[in-house]
Amino acid sequence: MNNTQQTVRVGLFFLLGCALAWITFESLSGGQIFKKSGYTLVAPFANLKGLKEGDEVLMAGVKIGSVAVTRLGNQRVEAVLTIDPKVAIPNDAVASVETSSLLGSQHLAVSFGSSAVMLKDGDTMKTKNTADMNEVIAQLGSLGSKLEGVADNIGKALGGDSGSGSLFNKLDKLVDQNGPKLTDTIANLQDITGKIKNGEGTFGKLVNDPKLHDDLVAAVGEIKAAAADAKVFMADTRGIIADVKSGKGAVGTLLYDQATAENLKVSVANVRTVTDKIAKGEGTLGKLLADDTMYKDIQGVMKKADRALDGMGDSGPITAVGVVANALF
Repeated sequence: MNNTQQTVRVGLFFLLGCALAWITFESLSGGQIFKKSGYTLVAPFANLKGLKEGDEVLMAGVKIGSVAVTRLGNQRVEAVLTIDPKVAIPNDAVASVETSSLLGSQHLAVSFGSSAVMLKDGDTMKTKNTADMNEVIAQLGSLGSKLEGVADNIGKALGGDSGSGSLFNKLDKLVDQNGPKLTDTIANLQDITGKIKNGEGTFGKLVNDPKLHDDLVAAVGEIKAAAADAKVFMADTRGIIADVKSGKGAVGTLLYDQATAENLKVSVANVRTVTDKIAKGEGTLGKLLADDTMYKDIQGVMKKADRALDGMGDSGPITAVGVVANALF
């Protein structure tokens, strides 16, 4: 009987040990005794940041696989992932190493992606680097050092070690040196404000005289009206310029009508030809301007007419006509 009980106890202890070994193996293997079948993806990183074999691969918090192995690649490290064959991952999905808890455990997070093309067995997926706790703590330490330096500089500026270089000492010295000037300045300001309050001076009248204020407002209104008229004038001017550019009106036709421009060129050329002939003494008008013979002939005729008029004093009408004709011809 004692042997039977001892055998039963040994068997129970053996079974209990097997159960404990089973539970331990389950925990160390990530909840899997045998590797499940699935397809393989490669995720390259600059630093895995503590990611190890057996860590979970999550998509939106749902486990879709695990890290099968980690290895060194060409100037990088690679995590070989085993993905559930029921899960399809787009080729634009991005994987990143994320912290699972404050204890430092890691997992691989995969985004959804939007591509219609899915990754196949053996493909390399896109990845991005994220800051880990060590980097954040290092940056916080560096920031603390910088803040300490800034605080020291502020303390030196406000209090100063030597005394003469502190901000407060400089302000005190500045006030001591310029105290009388500051007093005079304040007195002058009080005198100016008093005059303004009493309506003295231009500024005082402007502040206290309502009529001057109304005149100023009216002047501003006139300026606004003039500005409005100027806007209208500018608009009309732009309209005229637009009409001229489009060839409307006499000026537009003159500037932009090719036929009119050609006619104007011909007219100018003809005028120049006529003036050149006149200058050279050609033609009747040219001879009249350049040749003094006609001028001398006209002077002779005028003299004969003058003598004929003198001889008409004592003659009758018929005789006078004869005298004039005889004198002229």
